[in-house]
Amino acid sequence: MSAPSSSPPRLVPGHGPAGVEQAVNAFGLLRDYFEGAIIVDARSRITWIDQRYRELLKLAPDLDPVGLPVEAIIPHSLMRRVVETGKPTLLDIMRFDDRQFVVCRIPLKDEAGTVEGAIGFVFYDTVDYLEPILEKFETLHRQLTRAQAALTRERQAKYSLSSFVGASEAVKELKAQVRRYALREGTVLILGETGTGKELLAHAIHQQSDRADGPFVAINVAAVPEQLLEAEFFGVAPGAYTGADRKPRPGKFELAHGGTLFLDEIGDMPPAIQAKFLRVLQEGEVEALGSNRVRKVDVRIIAATAQRLEAKVAERSFRADLYYRLAVLTVLIPPLRQRRDDIAILCETLLEQVMRPPGQRGWMLLPEAIRLLECHDWPGNVRELRNVLERAAALAPSEVLDAAAIRRAMPQSAPPPAPPPAAAGTGDLATRLAAAEREAILAALAASAGEKLEAARRLGVSRSQFYEKLRRHNIVS
Repeated sequence: MSAPSSSPPRLVPGHGPAGVEQAVNAFGLLRDYFEGAIIVDARSRITWIDQRYRELLKLAPDLDPVGLPVEAIIPHSLMRRVVETGKPTLLDIMRFDDRQFVVCRIPLKDEAGTVEGAIGFVFYDTVDYLEPILEKFETLHRQLTRAQAALTRERQAKYSLSSFVGASEAVKELKAQVRRYALREGTVLILGETGTGKELLAHAIHQQSDRADGPFVAINVAAVPEQLLEAEFFGVAPGAYTGADRKPRPGKFELAHGGTLFLDEIGDMPPAIQAKFLRVLQEGEVEALGSNRVRKVDVRIIAATAQRLEAKVAERSFRADLYYRLAVLTVLIPPLRQRRDDIAILCETLLEQVMRPPGQRGWMLLPEAIRLLECHDWPGNVRELRNVLERAAALAPSEVLDAAAIRRAMPQSAPPPAPPPAAAGTGDLATRLAAAEREAILAALAASAGEKLEAARRLGVSRSQFYEKLRRHNIVS
């Protein structure tokens, strides 16, 4: 029978003096605070157990556990893990039969740091003392689980190929091409005018690929300030700059590991970022801002743009090697004016998403209204069509949308600018040039349904130049 709790731990062959001294010291320091104690050797065999622990475990009086593996007496013990790892578990809840013990486990090491065994303590034979802490932990755990589930849903594809509405031959060919590309691993470049559904197709490619179970991470390159793009793409190491978080912040490449990274408006990527971005595509490695550590990433890139990248390559504002790396599999989305046969079915789908007044069963679009819509060029494509339908529904006195309702909702051409005041001398030419430039900007905005990037493209100027001209001519759009 083992010694009572007031006796020092009993030695067995192979238990080193340094480890025993630690065990004795720990036993003497804590014996007034624990409900039971046990010591195992380097092979996780029991070398000593006190009387109170025997009573907690309800061991038979004639059973001597010394020399037995600890799991033979305590099936759910983690003492072996402490011995193998050399790391303590300072607070844990251990199940034994229908009870739960609050325990602590500490490795015993010699002067050279070699683990010679471990000592375990039972502080409480019930978890009632910890119920408030456990309840708070369970609450936090549930909140974390819900947040993780929401984040996972947010990073999944939101659209499938069926979300791209259309029955024309152009759409049928487009969907067939997307299905083929989805099964490949190459980088995809989606080209199309604003409002044609480039992001929707990116979601569809991911959803039909082998990476569908992985994350789908999207970033609009044009919407992120140039000085922040590197951090957004590659992440930030702790303390990389003044005010940086103390914890590492992963970039979009790491967040998309195992899945797809969608880069919208890729044509607006600054030249300073293009070289580092190209290296990631070539090597599959990212290096966080302020870090010397390189990490491997497995990401499929889908890029999209409404700009003519070949022209940007020719003018040296976009790297040719990056363009050819991106344009492995190219998808060209036809504009709405090239598939007018789809307008009727598009209207039906879009009107289902428009809010209806209480008691109204649904919107009714008359044939004359559809014919009017089919005659428009739709420079803003499906996005512009949706806006017109929402505006018509808001203005209509009933659920019937006729040609008059659609005509009221159609975008109006920009009014001609007021003639400049008469000017004399050398200032007359400058005034007329400024008026002509202002008129051209207004016309481009009207033709682009208010999309500034598209208007800038039509005028053949950069985004920054276009915004400067808007400010100079006091144009609010």
